[in-house]
This record gives sequence, C-alpha cells and structure tokens, in this order.
Amino acid sequence: MEIFFIFTLIFLVNLLVFLKFQIFSKYLTFFDKPDGRLKKHSQPISLAGGLIILANLYLIIFLSKIFNLENFIFKNNFIYPFLIIATLFYLIGLIDDLKNLTPNKKLIFLFISIFFVIYFFPDINLEYIKISFLNDEYNFKYSSLFLIFSFVLLANAMNMYDGINLQLILFTFYLITLFILKDFIPIFFTLLLIPLFFLAILNYKNKVFLGDGGAYLISVIIGCTFIYQYNSFDNYFFGDEVFVLLMIPSIDMLRLFILRIINKKHPFKGDLNHLHHIVNEYTKNKNLTVLITFILSIIPVMLLFLNFQTYNILIIGLIIYFTLILYLRKKI
Repeated sequence: MEIFFIFTLIFLVNLLVFLKFQIFSKYLTFFDKPDGRLKKHSQPISLAGGLIILANLYLIIFLSKIFNLENFIFKNNFIYPFLIIATLFYLIGLIDDLKNLTPNKKLIFLFISIFFVIYFFPDINLEYIKISFLNDEYNFKYSSLFLIFSFVLLANAMNMYDGINLQLILFTFYLITLFILKDFIPIFFTLLLIPLFFLAILNYKNKVFLGDGGAYLISVIIGCTFIYQYNSFDNYFFGDEVFVLLMIPSIDMLRLFILRIINKKHPFKGDLNHLHHIVNEYTKNKNLTVLITFILSIIPVMLLFLNFQTYNILIIGLIIYFTLILYLRKKI
C-alpha cells in the first residue's frame, strides 16, 4: 500500500510539473542561451532538467524513509554520500551552465568534491574488482584514486554524450532498465523512470535541457550504482562488463581527447566534433541521429547478452564505431 502511494505521489507531482512547465520554468532564472557557436538553438531553453531529477531523488528517498521502506533504496549509509556527490556534481554543472567555467576550474571542482566525499564517507569504496574472463580478484591498493578519476571521467563522458535532444535521456533509460532487470533496487529505479519519462517529452519538444548539471548528476547515479551493485549483490556486472555498458560514450570521449591534444587544444574544451555532431551533419535529421547513436550504444550490450567475450566486444565495437566515423567523414 505504501509503495502504491509513493508511486502515485511521484507520478502526480511530475505530471503537475509537466503540465505547468511553462509557469514553473519562469520562476527559475537559469536558461541555456544560444551563442551561435556551440549552442545553436534559436531561443533560451530552460535548464531545469537536472533540478527536476535531483528533486525527485530527494523526494523518493524522503518518502522511503518516512514509510520505513529503506530496503527499496541504497542500504546502510550509502545513501548519504550518494546524495552529497549528486548534489555537489549537479551544482558544479549548473554553475558551469550559468557562468561557463573554464575546463580547468570544472576539473578542480569535480576532483575536490569527489575527494571530499570519498575521504569522509568510506561507504564509497571499491576494494577489489573482478574481470569476467579471469578467475582472480584484483585488490585495489589505490582504490580511492581510481574512483576519483573514474567519477570525473564518467561525468565528462556523460556531458559529452549530451548534445542533442533525447540522446542522454534515452541512454539513461537504457541503463536504468538494465539495473531493474538485474534486480538492483528496482523500486527506486522504476520511480526514477517517471520524471525521466516526462523530461523526455519536454526535451524532445525543445522546452528543457538537462544541461551540464543534469549530465553530471546522471553520471553520479550511474557511477554510484555500479559501486553499490559490486559491493552488495552477487549478480553484479564485472569490471569489464561495466566498460561494455559505457563503451560508446567512453570511446567517443577518448577520441575527442586525442584529437584535441593533437590540435593543441584543451582535452576538456567543447567543440562540434562529437559522434552526434558528425552523424547529424550527415543525416540532417535529429531524430535519425539519435536513433543511430542509440543503436550504436546498445550494440555492445546486445553482444554481451549473446555471451560474447568482452574483449571480442571491444574489438567489434571499435571497428563499428571508427568505420562509421570514417564513412560519415568521407561522405560529408
């Protein structure tokens, strides 16, 4: 009964925000304004997407605590560092959206935030990692350092992947669906799909963006879930399988880093050379672009469920990705 009440309340709250979004967005003073260079939309767009996700996180966790349903969210004390990281990363992204922080400042803020949380909250830890095709467990001597860099890189990968309407939201839908199918706190993630569903409609209609704040926030949800499932469940994703799930955003980020360094640019400085930019330049159709990039992103997971070894999936994924990039570049 309590679960039904929470589902109903979350749905009605998000439905109200959806129906009255024009009024709601006017009370928020942060908008993504076009600059004619990287931001080519014709008018200012609300950046409330990340705030809506963060507010739903707090509401879901608050209601779970009120009704003593902690088993349906992150257990033990994991929920507290999770919320702190989520809030800090969202705020850093929001400040970047509004003030256009330099790449170095963003990196410093992200590093300090995750270092602070890992230092004071030992629940965010990864003592060992297992590879699917190896029998041994690998203990982390410098696990904190590994996690800090992993969170920062994941935040940037998600931010780079978010450049066209629906792309990051669809990718998040896909990951959350995998978490639900794996039985990783399924009630929590099913509730989280409700605001994402309404945001997807608003994002498709070009009424709201996730912004850097929303992208960074999503990276925390994904990153913390991978850590939590590794330490709390027997049917966890292996370390190499996690990379397979995030393969296309990760490869695209690595390619951009290398190209920018070769061109003597900051590796975290924005440009229009992302995968979705290249695909969209060829298709001239944003819906088709999102479809192509999304299919490309889930091919590695399809191969994983077909019991391909992860090192074979990596080779196949690299071949498909770079073949597509080279083909489109040649056609363009």
